[in-house]
Amino acid sequence: MSEYNFDYLDELEAEAIHILREVAGQFEKPALLFSGGKDSITLVRLAEKAFRPGKFPFPLVHIDTGHNFEETIQYRDEMVARIGEKLIIGSVQQSIDEGKVIEQTGKSASRNALQTVTLLDTILEHKFDACIGGARRDEEKARAKERIFSVRDEFGQWDPKRQRPELWNIYNGKIHKGENVRVFPISNWTELDVWNYIRRENIALPSIYFAHQRDCITRNGQLMAASPFLNMDDEDVVVSKKVRFRTVGDMSCTAAVESDADLIDDIIQEISESKISERGARMDDKVSEAAMEDRKKGGYF
Repeated sequence: MSEYNFDYLDELEAEAIHILREVAGQFEKPALLFSGGKDSITLVRLAEKAFRPGKFPFPLVHIDTGHNFEETIQYRDEMVARIGEKLIIGSVQQSIDEGKVIEQTGKSASRNALQTVTLLDTILEHKFDACIGGARRDEEKARAKERIFSVRDEFGQWDPKRQRPELWNIYNGKIHKGENVRVFPISNWTELDVWNYIRRENIALPSIYFAHQRDCITRNGQLMAASPFLNMDDEDVVVSKKVRFRTVGDMSCTAAVESDADLIDDIIQEISESKISERGARMDDKVSEAAMEDRKKGGYF
């Protein structure tokens, strides 16, 4: 009798593919939220394994703040052209122009929190009943509370007390009209798991994940990419640093880390030795002790 040798990445992959197929089977209009970051890129590879040679049973959805890294947008457009799948873009700038949100002012202004309104409007416009995302439990304590199928009410809000039990890999996708489910296929993965999977699958990533020379300023003790989106003034001193980004988000709230890791093996070694989580480089998580949970309760992904 032949033997099957599965390592832990095979098990994580199989679980994620099972979840993606459950979404396709249980929901009428799902979507995959794509940010251009490594986690959503990993989800695209998993979706290819789950549904190829057919088309994805859902579009990709990017909530564009207008303040993204240029490298990320370039990667997004090239990837969508390569895989031939539908991309829907929700524009935060449009939400601002329509008066639905008010842009923040001051040196610490960011559009990151404004994404919630744009996301909820995009869900409503396209009548999505499930949104797949790349959040992981190891990232942040509020995300650690999430189930893999996480129900949002008709206002897009999350109530941690309404979590459903998930026993024996059985996922309950039953919802009432107007409700929505956020689905996290790689919830049980760690940052290191994602990078090991990217190495195994030889997945291309935006260049900002690898060490490169970049003009930066120091703000609130963090290295930020010098950009007009940061509302820079004469107090901001621009210096050239060799950095990389562990997480990719709005330029106004995503900090870099000094690094010489320009190869994937070096990045994996660096992460293995790090004592700070990747979300430690996200300024939006430092607004309060419960910043992420508060945003989730308001409809944030």
